[in-house]
Amino acid sequence: MTQQSSTHFYFNWAKERIDEMEAALASFEVKATATKAESKIKLDEMIADLKKRRDEFQALFKTKAEAGETVWASAKTELEKHWAGFEAQMKTYFESAGKQIEQQQVTFKDIAAAQAKAWGESAEQFRKAAAKVAGARTTDLDAALKRLKSEASETEARLQKLKQAGNESWSVLSAALAESRKSFDQANRAAWSALKDLGPKS
Repeated sequence: MTQQSSTHFYFNWAKERIDEMEAALASFEVKATATKAESKIKLDEMIADLKKRRDEFQALFKTKAEAGETVWASAKTELEKHWAGFEAQMKTYFESAGKQIEQQQVTFKDIAAAQAKAWGESAEQFRKAAAKVAGARTTDLDAALKRLKSEASETEARLQKLKQAGNESWSVLSAALAESRKSFDQANRAAWSALKDLGPKS
């Protein structure tokens, strides 16, 4: 359980980003079907680049999926580079495409939905793993799960406010998504660390 709980953080970290990549790509692909020929070529090129970046991220993720904590910790650095490249490509698109408020909002909503799904899946994984742990300290696990769910709700509420605003720049929307991602990572790490701390001591 200890080794498994120590790698859950990395697994959830990578899966959340893959889900975001998928959401962003789906958003852009819908946009591409409704775009005029000249703009469509540029958008198709950007989508192809994003797919390549996503595929590289997924390939690396799959090679590390069963690895131990030490391997994951070093792989995370490489995965972060792929993730940063994906984000930079989206930012470049929104900055070069001029006023794409509607597309920014659609992409933001899709990515925010992917983040909310990741929070829910992580909480459910943690709940199942915690249920397998018996002992007097299960109250610590209950508290960690409650914190994870509470932070998920707070983050979702902040993102909902931005969804309703409707005219924020991509830099504002991207910053909100990054803050949500950071909260997810911290809550996810804290929850799985609590479970790891209850594991057998060597």
